[in-house]
This record gives sequence, C-alpha cells and structure tokens, in this order.
Amino acid sequence: MRLPIPELSDSARLTRLPIPIQFKLEQSMKVTVENKKGLNKDVKVFVDKKTMNVYMDEKYEEIKGTVNLKGFRPGKVPREILKRQFGKAVFSEVLDKVLKETSTKALQENKIKPAGQPKLDLKTYGEDKDLEYVLSVTELPKVELKSIENIKFDDYTVKIDQKETDKRIRDIAKNQPNFKEASETTIAKEGDLVVFDYNATVDEKTFKGGEGKNTQLTLGKDLFLKGFDKQLIGVKKGDEKIVEATLPENFPEKEFINKKAKFKCTISAVKIPEEVKIDDQFAKNLGAKDLNDLKSLITKQINDEYKNSLDRLTKNQILKEIEKFKVSEIPENLLEEEIKILSQGMSEDDAKKSRKNFEEVAKKRIKVGLVLNEFGEQNQIKVTEQELQTEVQKQIRMMPGQEKMVMEFYKKNPNALASLRGTVYEEKILNMIKEKAKSNKKEISKDEAEKILKESQKQQLDQELKDQRKPEKKADVKKSAENKTKPKIKKTKAVAKKSKKVSKK
Repeated sequence: MRLPIPELSDSARLTRLPIPIQFKLEQSMKVTVENKKGLNKDVKVFVDKKTMNVYMDEKYEEIKGTVNLKGFRPGKVPREILKRQFGKAVFSEVLDKVLKETSTKALQENKIKPAGQPKLDLKTYGEDKDLEYVLSVTELPKVELKSIENIKFDDYTVKIDQKETDKRIRDIAKNQPNFKEASETTIAKEGDLVVFDYNATVDEKTFKGGEGKNTQLTLGKDLFLKGFDKQLIGVKKGDEKIVEATLPENFPEKEFINKKAKFKCTISAVKIPEEVKIDDQFAKNLGAKDLNDLKSLITKQINDEYKNSLDRLTKNQILKEIEKFKVSEIPENLLEEEIKILSQGMSEDDAKKSRKNFEEVAKKRIKVGLVLNEFGEQNQIKVTEQELQTEVQKQIRMMPGQEKMVMEFYKKNPNALASLRGTVYEEKILNMIKEKAKSNKKEISKDEAEKILKESQKQQLDQELKDQRKPEKKADVKKSAENKTKPKIKKTKAVAKKSKKVSKK
C-alpha cells in the first residue's frame, strides 16, 4: 500500500543498496488503535529515535562507498561531510522507508483493511528525534459470503439447428460471388461487374486523380461516386460511355470539391455473376479443412454470438443476487466517490436533486464491489501477467488496422491497463462463483435466445427510464408545493446507468 509521504527535500534520490537491518522493527514500534465514528479509526504509530538513528547510520554506510567527493578517496568521506552535503536527502529517504514499513505493518498486525487511501498526519519527526504519526483510516466493513452458495442463476446453452448453419453459409457465399466474363454482346445489368478505363474532366480540363485503369464496379452497389454505376447499366464490351458525377466533399484536390465531372469510360469487359459452389474447395478458401469443418466452425460461431450475450444476462443475475447481501456499513468516502462519478457532467442543481437516487445506485455498486473483492481475497484469486496480456491482445484484435495504436495506448496509460486487469479479475471471480452457486441449466433454441435477449433489453430500457424519472418527479413535487401557481418547467436529467463496479487488483 502506498501512502502520501510529504517530500522534505528537492535533492536527488540516492542509490539504494539492500543492507539488512540488525534489529526487529516491531520491537521498537508502538501502535495504538483508536476507534472513531462508524468505520473510522486512528492508528497512532511511535518509533523511538534510537531506531531512527539506526536507519540513518545504515543509510550513511550505504552511500559512503558510492559517493565521490573531491579530496577524498572512495569510502573515506567523513560522516560530517556526508551529513552536510546529503543530510536532508538521506533523512527524506529514511523517513519515506520507515513510514511505508511501519504503516503497512501497523495495518496488517491489527487486521485493518483500508477503504481508500489513509490520511497521514506527521506529529513528530526530524533527525535525532522520535517519529510519531497518525493514520486516519476508513476501514472496509464486514462482508457476509455464506449466501454465495444460495445464489441461483440460469446457465444457457443454445442449440443451433443445422438449417441455421446452412443459411449462414449460403449468405457468406452470396456475399462472395464469382464472376465470369460474358459474351461481347451481353448488356450489363444490375448485379453484373463492369471493367473499364476512364479519363475525367471538369470544365473540359483534366485534373489529378482523374484517370483510372481496369476499374471494376458491381452495378447497383453505388460504391464509386453517387449515381455513377447506374449510368453504366446497358453498356457492353467495347462501348464508350460518358458518365457525369459530382466529386465528393473528401476529394483530395480541394478546388474540385462538389464540381461536376465528366468521365469518358471505355468498357473492356462485362462479367456476370455465377453461383458459388458450396463444396470442400469453398470451405478451404475460407480457411476450413473441408465443408464439414466449415459447418462446425459456423455452428460454433452462431452459438458464441448468442452465448456471449446470454452470459452477460447470467452475470447480471448473479450481481442482482449479490445486491441483496448484508454489508454492515457502507464507507462514507467510497459513497461520496461513487456519487461523484454518477453525477459527472451534471449541473450542481441537477446533481443535488438527483442525489438520493444516486445514493441508492452507489450503495448497490459499492456493496457488489465489496462482496466480489472479499470473495476474491478469500479464494486467493489473482490476475497473472499472462492473463493480462491475453486480454490486451483480445482488445487489439477488436481494432484491426490499429494494432500498434492500441498497444501504445496500454503502454502509455497505466490506468487503462489497471482497468483491464480489473475486468479480468471480475470475470475470474464470477466464474468461481458460478462453480459454487446453483445453476439452472437450460438448453434453448436460437429463437428462444432472441426472445430472452429482446425481453432483457426492454427491461433494461424501462429501468433506465425509471431512473431518469425519479429525480425529475421529486423535483416537480417539491416545486409544486412551494408555489402551485407557477408553471412547471421540465428539466432534462442525465440517466444513471445501473452498472457494477469492482475494485482493481
């Protein structure tokens, strides 16, 4: 645990070498714990000056062999000279070390788990002095985990009909048509592929980017310039066709933006689509071993699409159950932080009117986080570096073409990486809860899965609208009570989404 240690000097940090301390710190440290209101405690720590001096002596011995000062051989610089040159920096190093060691030990020995960052108040400190300070701590509340085994949730398996798989494969084939060259007399129609060269002019003048060779357009898709390919309907091989089209807003040559251009097109081929044969070769072109392997892969793909969404429903079921768990008290500092997050982007007046609703949401989110964290600690759940990197790679794959940018983002943003670690940590916790809780296994069809997901989306939307109306309704009632004759003025409220939060490990 890191504590906010006051800097006593701007001097450069000195090199640290691992020198063992020849005494037990706990024997020279006195700790008293004073209970304050609710979960608040004051941890008073006292370290005598003899102990502090031992730390100082060892630090001076450490730097003695590394400091080079003119007129002195290495390792022979007198203590008084070192103290005069580096005294403040040495004491700052020693104070920093002792505070970290003693505060961590004081909290561990008294089994105090802080909810947030403790506040440190230095009472007495200095060279050749006792060290005395107070840690003001808000302690995490007691959390009941016995109810984990009584959680009930639906565990869905989607059974994919072979017809669904065949339909998906046909759709893939339809979107990857083969074209064969037609006869010279074939007239191009919608759906055909036209191959042509062109030269374009604006006001009879050529321009950069106004020439193309072996350009291919599938008629009817309108993928070139708006309305361009429709004008090629009816052409045949060898034809010349003048096509008029307006150059787009993003055209590189700015002076020609939104200008009407004439394209002189010479048709070199008309190709007609032919039905793609769905066979082993088609499957191999898509990366499968054969057609049966492709069918297995597509079935799994469809199943995963629904399973991922249904797993999110299962997760929400579990989190809803956890909201009902007993937590002795919600730490006030965590509550205020959560309300602050919920009210981001709102005016001060709107935030005040919405506070009661935000408190309800915040308490549920904090409670869930406390339960999940306690479960994770008791079951020694950790996120390994390999698991974290696997999740980073997953995020990278979701943004093809921007892999380097995503990788750099996580390298340069430790908070983003910590957030990702929190996501993995939460998933590992929920997976273990699933193993201990009571699952209601359900095998459903694709249609049933769609119905369940649609109903879930409707319920979520209804809840968001309900959360939105809550503060607005109370504000209107209060306003009406103050002055019934004044017209009602409706104000738009930000929607507080009911999401869950887990502290990052």
